[in-house]
Amino acid sequence: MADHPVDEKLPAPKMATTGLQHVAAMYAGVVAPPLIVGAAVGLTPAELTFLTGACLFTAGLATFLQTVGVWKIGARLPFVNGVTFAGVAPMTAIVASTDDKKDALPVIFGAVIVAGLLGFLAAPFFSKAVRFFPPVVTGTVITLIGVSLLPVAFGWAQGASPDADDYGSAVNLGLAAITLLVVLLLRRFTRGFVKQIAVLLGMVAGTLIAIPFGVTDFSPVADADLVGFPTPFHFGAPQFQLAAIISLCVVMVVSMTESTADMLALGEIVERPADERTIAAGLRADTLGSALAPLFNGFMCSAFAQNIGLVAMTRIRSRFVVATGGGFLVLMGLCPVAASLIAVVPRPVLGGAGVVLFGSVAASGIQTLAKAGLDKDNNVLVVAVSLAVGVIPISAPEFYHAFPETARIVLDSGISTGCVVAVLLNLVFNHLGRGGREAADVTHPMETGEDLAATTGKAPAAS
Repeated sequence: MADHPVDEKLPAPKMATTGLQHVAAMYAGVVAPPLIVGAAVGLTPAELTFLTGACLFTAGLATFLQTVGVWKIGARLPFVNGVTFAGVAPMTAIVASTDDKKDALPVIFGAVIVAGLLGFLAAPFFSKAVRFFPPVVTGTVITLIGVSLLPVAFGWAQGASPDADDYGSAVNLGLAAITLLVVLLLRRFTRGFVKQIAVLLGMVAGTLIAIPFGVTDFSPVADADLVGFPTPFHFGAPQFQLAAIISLCVVMVVSMTESTADMLALGEIVERPADERTIAAGLRADTLGSALAPLFNGFMCSAFAQNIGLVAMTRIRSRFVVATGGGFLVLMGLCPVAASLIAVVPRPVLGGAGVVLFGSVAASGIQTLAKAGLDKDNNVLVVAVSLAVGVIPISAPEFYHAFPETARIVLDSGISTGCVVAVLLNLVFNHLGRGGREAADVTHPMETGEDLAATTGKAPAAS
């Protein structure tokens, strides 16, 4: 019997080119989190290059775990794993609450290790509890991830530092706008491989355009070694702080929820539906990859949704193609020169690309919410309140100023708080019994009793 397309091994040239395509589609997504967190910590260009390379290296290892698999670890589907966006806001909150910034990364690494190990143990149970994470919850969380990261893109568009004289200058904003325009034009008028790497090409174009303005700095490439290895615990031994651990455990739940949704979607696309066992194995790969990543100075890993779209578009379903992409990620992580290339890209250029990148995450969440049954008032209320709570740290950054610093690590992450609220409200409204009216009878949360009576034939309840 012929192998399923998921298990097909293509000729080496096609394996290499299609594997590179997967790397191109997710490269910007992998390097964005270390750029954000590294900038918050105040790393030098050389340290930022090292952190970026470490994240590429660990993303490759996690992709191997997910695609090739070992024992009961790995969904053995064409999944690319990389640094999850969900952890960025909580990690920057940890950095902000750490007095000595040199301790920030060790604290983050310690929290990731604990969250990863707990997630690994919880994977088989979480796969059974997936019914508590319907589209109304996952869509809300994914939307919050994109919305929470958009301010980062806007900050990048203004420049490298708020203290710089050119911060928010017309040149910086112009470079961001040009980069965004190039990405949009490529997405609109190209197809295939070029369309998939539009963000990467936009960053290259923006960087080249920035050279005459003196904004591009090539020193990171000049100072980088051709070959290097992500030295274990380069930034210090992991530190374990309860508040940080709680915050990233919440992120792990978010990441596992998103990965579960991705596995279900990808299973349908490749015509190998993801059952409970597959989901549990995939979550083990995610969480074990996350737990091991800090050893090599990497962050929490999860499946990359943009690569699912690439599988759907190309119809190339082989998991070994993605494993080849994981090999390229490892090689890039072992070549500091390759990792340093992203450090050359000026912040305004990253800002223009980030608008598309982070906005696409929010759009993915909205697409999920479109399937969430928002014609029912219970679901509308879950989304409305969860989104409102989730945007508090963005719209009112000092809202929780009177709370203890340890509590603010969790509260200042809109993703974490929004996720908790969405899960709890979904349980209350959709699982623990309904009130006097069935959710299916209601078409709008502000619907009056008279409107309801008119549409259902039932008399309005007495107030």
